[in-house]
Amino acid sequence: MKTDKNTIIGFVLLGALFFVFFWFTNRQQKVAMAEQQRIKDSIELVEKSKIIPVDPAVAKADSLRVDSLNKLNISGDFAGAANGTEQLTVVENEVMKVTFTNKGGQVKQVQLKNYTSYDKKPVVLGGATGDELTYTINTAQNHVSDVAKLYFSTAPVVKNADGSQTVNFTLANASGQSVIHSFIIRSNDYMIDWNVNMRGADKLLTSNTMNIQWYMSPQRHEGSLDYERQLSNVCFNEEDGFDYISSKTERTFDKKVKWLGAVQQFFNTTLIAKNGFNSGSVKWGRKTDSSSTLSNVVSTFQYKAPASAELSAPFQLYFGPNDYQMLKKAAPEMDKIVNLGRDVYSFVRPINKFIIMPVFNFFASLMSNFGWVILLLTLFIRLVTSPLTYTSYLSGAKMKVLRPELDELKKKLGGDQQAFAMEQMKLFREAGVNPLGGCIPALLQIPIFFALYSFFNSNIALRGQSFLWSNDLSAYDSIVHFSFNVWGLGNHLSLFTITAVLTSFLISIYNMSMTPTQDNPAMKYMPYIFPFVLFFVFNKLPSALTWYYTVSNLITLGLQFVIQHYIIDHNKILAKMDENRKKPKAKSKWQEKYSDMMDQQKKLQDMKNKTKK
Repeated sequence: MKTDKNTIIGFVLLGALFFVFFWFTNRQQKVAMAEQQRIKDSIELVEKSKIIPVDPAVAKADSLRVDSLNKLNISGDFAGAANGTEQLTVVENEVMKVTFTNKGGQVKQVQLKNYTSYDKKPVVLGGATGDELTYTINTAQNHVSDVAKLYFSTAPVVKNADGSQTVNFTLANASGQSVIHSFIIRSNDYMIDWNVNMRGADKLLTSNTMNIQWYMSPQRHEGSLDYERQLSNVCFNEEDGFDYISSKTERTFDKKVKWLGAVQQFFNTTLIAKNGFNSGSVKWGRKTDSSSTLSNVVSTFQYKAPASAELSAPFQLYFGPNDYQMLKKAAPEMDKIVNLGRDVYSFVRPINKFIIMPVFNFFASLMSNFGWVILLLTLFIRLVTSPLTYTSYLSGAKMKVLRPELDELKKKLGGDQQAFAMEQMKLFREAGVNPLGGCIPALLQIPIFFALYSFFNSNIALRGQSFLWSNDLSAYDSIVHFSFNVWGLGNHLSLFTITAVLTSFLISIYNMSMTPTQDNPAMKYMPYIFPFVLFFVFNKLPSALTWYYTVSNLITLGLQFVIQHYIIDHNKILAKMDENRKKPKAKSKWQEKYSDMMDQQKKLQDMKNKTKK
């Protein structure tokens, strides 16, 4: 299309007209919107002026009134117990101080008199926000209520002839139905008997079943929050026996459950049904935030009662330490709450149960300082294992005598590893050396270490016991505390860890001096890497364990020094080797097989070398 001057002017004018039109239209819309907003604001001001201000106190009172009416509606025939004032009743014995509440007629919290938390405050079990033990009852037709929401009447504490004390909480209605919670606290005992007695149980319970809910949030009591959380779990006894959950978050019970406990590192709170719960479930979650709560436990149980108007359901509540002997008497398999070895480490449980624990308790009966008890325990362990370790140390000392000859063989044979291995075996046989003898102490340490790891982590006798610079043998000792976390170490440095690592390093140096020079860099530096790894592993472990490891290493160094300098006669070993060289070479079956295998490998290697040429 041909474009002339007039056409261009026309397009420009047309564009200008469109611009003016859109600008004017947009301006008019803004004016109209502003006017509409002004009218709307005026209307709102008028409406607000009509509203009468509400007093917050009045609003709160109205809310409470509505809540009270709801409670009355739900509580039905027990309307008199729907509203009330919480009243606390304290009952004490020699070991604990139990606080009961009339709201729900239950235990509110328990203070353990003989134990303190990391912050020097008394250990208190229970009492966290949301903690409660309750079940539902039928309060009227089509109405149910948790007993934890109802206020019981409290009877005076009764002191019995046997030294025990009883406190009763009663919930009753005009129809003659009643619920009585009877608690018995015995002398010097952490166990509380809880008996639930009902009149009119056939009306109060649906299908003659108590649907029990138990909510627990165990709180921190140890110095390391993360470590205490790591060692917390839920333990229970189902029909098949003891079990626990620490990684799975939920468990359903289809068989009878005898007891279930919310377990911390050194304490537990356990609900026991003498006749067993018929079924139930538990949900458990480990906390990861900065609060002092270790975990949240939500458990539900179904307790099937006989079809009768009268009900007597016997339960027990344990609030106390993870003491092996106490728990053994409390309920079937409750002693397994004390972790002496579980799962892949269950093989060490018999070692702890029948050897470590009795010996430890024996030494503890002789002296009060547990640091020296651990030292004596270490000496005992080394004495028992000495027949095996002595021969290995002796064999290692002989290898040190042979080292010059082995180095000569290596120079003579060069890089022929197979030939060197055969000559080395021949030399060992002549000197009466077992090349695998040095592995025995290391192999023995594995089950012993895991046994003591479980034992020291769960032994409440060590809790709060000081030794040297350690304030608590059940936790790590700290000589340096950082204001930040160091990767692999945490926020502290343990001196017992340093002593354990240094002595391990000295053992590695000594062992390297007895073995032939290694050409393989990995094998050459491996003995030095191991103590370095231990440094990061041990820094968070109980000082009882690192103290044991230090003592054990010092004993090893002492034995090796004595054997090397006062028992082994180098000249006699060399003379015996010369004598053995003159005798006919009688090989054992294992040596014959090993020699045959090495010969075959050498032939194969020679064939490969010829093929390459």
